[in-house]
Amino acid sequence: MRYTMGMMTRSFKCIVTAFAMVVGVSLPLAADEARLDELLEQLKQADEATFQWIEDRIFEEWSKSGSPAMDLLLQRGQDALEAGEPAVALEHLTALVDHAPDFAEAYNARANAYYTLGLIGPAIDDLRQALVLNPRHFGALLGFGFMLEEMGREDEALEVYRQVQAIHPMAPEVGIAIDRLARKFEGQAL
Repeated sequence: MRYTMGMMTRSFKCIVTAFAMVVGVSLPLAADEARLDELLEQLKQADEATFQWIEDRIFEEWSKSGSPAMDLLLQRGQDALEAGEPAVALEHLTALVDHAPDFAEAYNARANAYYTLGLIGPAIDDLRQALVLNPRHFGALLGFGFMLEEMGREDEALEVYRQVQAIHPMAPEVGIAIDRLARKFEGQAL
């Protein structure tokens, strides 16, 4: 049988389509923005009984890079942090940031490692980048607010905590921090 150019082109297209379908099915999906929008809206309406479940689902979505290798680096970094090995975590998370520079959760996780190592400047830089990539990342905002308060920049911390509360009204300890700092600034111009 003699193959014509048209037959070869159709065969090639079939092979490429089949390959794309197999690869597409086998790769995990990156965070689903529509699902995140829905979850973040639910979080605004959550009560004490439901907020933690919703928050956990949001962090699951934020932890999806779209690459199994990058997800593994994130998991290894988080595991090292939980094991009390922030230097090891920093190695994994820096590799993750290098290979997935558009993955907000990579910066947020690495900020935790930097902070644990006492490296506040790099931690703040990473939180800033996480928020550039994902402005609704209440975890990064909360960390930033905490660091601002720790540095004595309480007026700025108060504003950041209010941003967290607008996204996640049930965020543990945020209401307490807002009340504490607001009382401190009562009667003062902010």
